[in-house]
Amino acid sequence: MNQTRYDTGWKLLREIDGSGGERVVRALEDIAPDLGRYIVEFAFGDIYARRGLSLRERELLTIASLLTAGGCEPQLAVHIRGALNVGVPKEKIIEAMLQCLPYTGFPRVLNAVFTAKEVFAEQAD
Repeated sequence: MNQTRYDTGWKLLREIDGSGGERVVRALEDIAPDLGRYIVEFAFGDIYARRGLSLRERELLTIASLLTAGGCEPQLAVHIRGALNVGVPKEKIIEAMLQCLPYTGFPRVLNAVFTAKEVFAEQAD
């Protein structure tokens, strides 16, 4: 079956983020529907669908990228949840964040770790 980029993207978005990613895309429908479509088609339908890296590896790289960019805590939380959903252990998520410390610095790593702490607490409830 020849799936479209959008179909492929939705499938991967749901697999990784469950309803969280879908909520983000739906929240954009009334203000920037094209942005939601770009997220589904490009980020998930093109990039996440590529061969060569597992979903676990992709989520760890995404976490490191968002941490490094800084100021992306809402998106970081989504991808921490995604990493957990695809089977990345909490300890690996924290270790990936600590790996960024010499390159990114304490403030961004602290922000990321506290974001992870909040997500982990949600998951425990």
